[in-house]
Amino acid sequence: MVNILYIGDVVGQPGRRALRQKLETVVDRERVDFTIVNIENAAGGFGVTEAIIEELSDLPINAYTSGNHIWDKKDFVDNYDQYPQVIRPANYPAGNPGKGKVVRQTAGGVNVAVLQFMGNVFMPPIDNPFYCADRELAELGGAAKVIIVDIHGEASSEKQAFGRYLDGRVSAVVGTHTHVPTADERILPNGTAYQTDVGMTGAYDSVIGFRPDEALHRFLMNTPRKLEVAKRDIRLSGVLIEVDETTGRAVRIVRVREDVGD
Repeated sequence: MVNILYIGDVVGQPGRRALRQKLETVVDRERVDFTIVNIENAAGGFGVTEAIIEELSDLPINAYTSGNHIWDKKDFVDNYDQYPQVIRPANYPAGNPGKGKVVRQTAGGVNVAVLQFMGNVFMPPIDNPFYCADRELAELGGAAKVIIVDIHGEASSEKQAFGRYLDGRVSAVVGTHTHVPTADERILPNGTAYQTDVGMTGAYDSVIGFRPDEALHRFLMNTPRKLEVAKRDIRLSGVLIEVDETTGRAVRIVRVREDVGD
């Protein structure tokens, strides 16, 4: 069996602090073989920088996913192709830097493929993630039995449909982007682990990781307001998935939550 740890959207310095303080504890306690972290919000809530990738480089992280905010920091985007372990949604148009999948090995020599797609509902308009998933899986071929898919999107219905579409073809489909952990983790009928959203790693005394007063101003006044990352009630949030590496089928999925404090 292979134990996969998936950590939800890391929001700003509080999220990075949670990784620093809790990730190795979880990896050791749960005997994790492969760790994936979503870092599209790691730089003040918007994007990631080369310095942050370097800051996290000594942690036991095998691959990174991202999302629509991966393009927010020019210094990283300009050098994106130097970081093949950081993937972006595969359904962005061809010609953009980065790739939508990566295959890396566990210490035990098991190939793990990580793929990411972005939903179309309430999100920037890009290619259909369902058809793009067909394409990316065909290109992957037999390179890996263990396949973890991130669906980055707003609509729970679209994420659930996406999980059903890939059921039996991948080991797990997990959602990111909403920053709110859902309580629907389960194994789908054909052996794919699923959760609509794995939540965020950051400050939970907030509105999706940002100071509540600034978020409220936007909703009440309907005018722009710069959002700042909140700093209280910091938690690491994610999911642990156990996969049979001979079949690629998941046998267990459980939520992970580690409290850091203020």
